[in-house]
Amino acid sequence: MATTPLLPDSRTASDGSAVIRVLSYNIRSMQDDTGALARVITACAPDLVLLQEAPRFFRWRKKLARLASETGLVVLTGGATAAGPAILCSLRATVERTEDVLLPLTPGRHRRGFATAVVRFGGARLGVLSCHLSLEKDERYEQGGMLLDRLAGMGVEHAVAGGDLNERPDGRTFRRLAGSLTDCWAAAPWGGEHTWVHSGPHRRIDALFATKGVEVLGCGVPLEQPGVGAADLRAATDHLPVLAALRVPAV
Repeated sequence: MATTPLLPDSRTASDGSAVIRVLSYNIRSMQDDTGALARVITACAPDLVLLQEAPRFFRWRKKLARLASETGLVVLTGGATAAGPAILCSLRATVERTEDVLLPLTPGRHRRGFATAVVRFGGARLGVLSCHLSLEKDERYEQGGMLLDRLAGMGVEHAVAGGDLNERPDGRTFRRLAGSLTDCWAAAPWGGEHTWVHSGPHRRIDALFATKGVEVLGCGVPLEQPGVGAADLRAATDHLPVLAALRVPAV
């Protein structure tokens, strides 16, 4: 029996506000056990899935569509067109718009990008951004600033951003994001903390952030979520996922 209370289920209140479940997950281009990956995502019952290292080469659209189908979700945006980040969503979401953003390329390094969207759940309107930041600290810091600028320019009052930051909470870029946004784990820790590496997690380098006004009901690695098994977490990819329940006000 689970010893940690479960996160709230998704729902829409009479005032139009919405509780949504958001999952962030680095899936290593689906090179591992895709059955285990699909089981983990499905068990988390997310409304939004922010992926990093989504397939982006041969038949990448087909692979991403298969993952969405196996988890009862749909592909919202991203993949190769965002250099790896992608977003899946449930049919509960009403999509206003999507945009994939390629970040400036530093010669000799990997191309990076953002997958972004604006969606509605009931009367709640939400900006969404999935990211995978650079391994190089100065470039990563600049990308953190671009992330904040992108959220500010989406024309929404409320937003959630998440992904693989390649940095721990005491790092300069992580602190830059947490200075403007709510670090969901720090606001309402739930489940596990560390996300890397899956076989012996000792670092929190994957995170979810929300803008002010979004209430964090709980956030962390879903270690005791029913249906999420330790074997599947080890087999699915080299990162552990981050799951959050958020209450988004109506607009």
